[in-house]
Formats: sequence, C-alpha cells, structure tokens
Amino acid sequence: MLEHFRASWQKVMHPIGALLIRLGVTPDMVTWAGTIGAIAMALVFFPLGMLWQGSLLVALFIFSDSLDGNMARQMGRHSQWGSFLDSSLDRLADGAIFAGLVLYYTGPGDSRLWAGAGLVALILGQVTSYVRAKAESLGKTASMGLATRSDRLLVTLLGAELTGLASVGVLPHWFTWALPVGLCYLSLAGAVTVGQRMAAVRRQVTS
Repeated sequence: MLEHFRASWQKVMHPIGALLIRLGVTPDMVTWAGTIGAIAMALVFFPLGMLWQGSLLVALFIFSDSLDGNMARQMGRHSQWGSFLDSSLDRLADGAIFAGLVLYYTGPGDSRLWAGAGLVALILGQVTSYVRAKAESLGKTASMGLATRSDRLLVTLLGAELTGLASVGVLPHWFTWALPVGLCYLSLAGAVTVGQRMAAVRRQVTS
C-alpha cells in the first residue's frame, strides 16, 4: 500500500533533507535518531495505554526512515553500510512497536488474546524480513506479499490511533476494535506473506 506513495513522499522529504545536510547532519545520525525515538515512544506511551499519542509520535520518528535515504542520495552516498544499518535498526523499531502493544494488552488493555495476536504479528513480521534478507544473500528475490514493512506499520499505527481515540471518547466505541482487528489481520497476512516468499524462493532455486 504505502509503497505507491514513496515517490510523492520523497518530494516532501527533499527540502528537509537538504536543510539537514547544510546543518552538518549525516544520514546515519538521522537513522539512529529515528530508531531511538520510535523505540522510546512505543515503549513509554503504549504500555501506559496512551495509544493515540504514542501512534502519532512513533509515526513522526518512523518517517525518518525515508529521510535518511533521501539525504544519502542528495549527498551521492549509496553505501552498503547505510543500507545495512537502516535494515538492522528497522527490526529494532518494529520489535519495540509490537512489544509496546503487547505490554498494553497485558496491562491496561487487559486481554491475553490480543496480546497473543500481537506476539504472533511480531514474530511473523520479523520472519518476513528475514526470509527476504536470506533470499537476497543467496542472490534471489523475495520482496512480495500481503504484509510488507510499510503495510505492517500502516495497519498497526492506524489501528492503535483509532483504538486510542475511541477509548477517550473522540470516536465511537466500536473503533476500539480497530487495533485487535489489525493485529489479527497482520497475523494472517504475515503467515501468507512468509509462505509467498518461501514459495517464490523455491521456484527460483529449482527452475
């Protein structure tokens, strides 16, 4: 889903990236700042039940995922280190987001069922990324599927935002189901995506 909006978003990021470059900020600095910020916001706000606030703040830091790449292109840098760092820190940020939601459901959210769904979504999301990385290390491709990282972030943060707003009375009460439905979808879509990527790699290595 979000992959289709990357081109437009890069146009928005370009002047911001240019300003940071003039100020002496490097792409690696932005990558680290974005990851640390996203982890902190997810692990502080979500466990406290502050879902809509946490979602907005996490989203702000997650957007730096596009900014660091934009800055690297403007500076003419396309290093393997930058790509490696970005992908590695993405896994940490994703883990913190889902961990924060699991802590919410084992705390103020009071639902072992949805906490379990969050764990399943977390595990399958990490496996999805691993399958792609392992395939690429073998010279194969495996980037397809229902639940890419962008899709997982969109569903998770939007679900948490809607559920959080409903819990404080801003939205109708039935919106409190947005996050549980999102986690169930990601669990199912994650399983399908892993299967799709494994099947794709098998076709490539046996053809």
